[in-house]
Amino acid sequence: MRLNKYLSDAGICSRREADRLIEAGRVEVDQVKAVPGMQVENTCVIKIDGKKIEPTEKKVLLAFHKPKGVECTTDTKVKNNVISYVNYPVRVYYAGRLDKDSQGLLLLTNRGELANEMMKAGNFHEKEYEVTVDKPVTDRFISRMSRGVPILGTITRECRVWKTGEKSFSIVLTQGLNRQIRRMCEYLGYQVVSLKRVRIMNICLGDLPVGALREIKGRELELLEKTLKEKPPVREVFRGGKPVKNPGKYRTPGKKKKSWRKDS
Repeated sequence: MRLNKYLSDAGICSRREADRLIEAGRVEVDQVKAVPGMQVENTCVIKIDGKKIEPTEKKVLLAFHKPKGVECTTDTKVKNNVISYVNYPVRVYYAGRLDKDSQGLLLLTNRGELANEMMKAGNFHEKEYEVTVDKPVTDRFISRMSRGVPILGTITRECRVWKTGEKSFSIVLTQGLNRQIRRMCEYLGYQVVSLKRVRIMNICLGDLPVGALREIKGRELELLEKTLKEKPPVREVFRGGKPVKNPGKYRTPGKKKKSWRKDS
């Protein structure tokens, strides 16, 4: 299988994080520096930073209330990294990062395929956030956020946004661009004061204390697994009054057709 999938299935990190480790030259396969797209077998000796890795046997999925200031990285040399902070007895990695300045629900797991399916933008799985900004939230702001905002060379998907206070709102996204909510707000002239993720699909943060963990199991886990097995619904997104056949692809207004790109 591909090396990034092997590392994910082994409970080391997500596929994306595995690709980053490989590109950084931190992974070796049979004493040879790994390259992106490399194929491996179970008999291969694989090392990260010189340390041999072994597949994890016990599979877990954890909900973690990430505090502000904790960084989503598997590099334990980074100060305040999430892996060292949690210090869980079974090796886990995060699925769907939160930036350092944000807090809230973060999933930790060693179930590679489950994490991969949850984080695929093309599956349109929901993530809900509570946001406070630096000035009053207006109807125009809510409308603009809902329709999509041009950031990072694309236009964000249409989403649900509603006002919760004079300077606060909630937003439900089905994609995860880098610092997406902060960039959307900045485009409209707002600065995020606080950002908290409260839900990923059917997994809710609830009253989990800051810095605490809980294992996701029972009916909660069953519902999650059932949803992940279902085929994603066909989503029709309208741009300029016309339907977009593939809502996973957008282009920035004024760009030529060749600039179309996936958002995932």
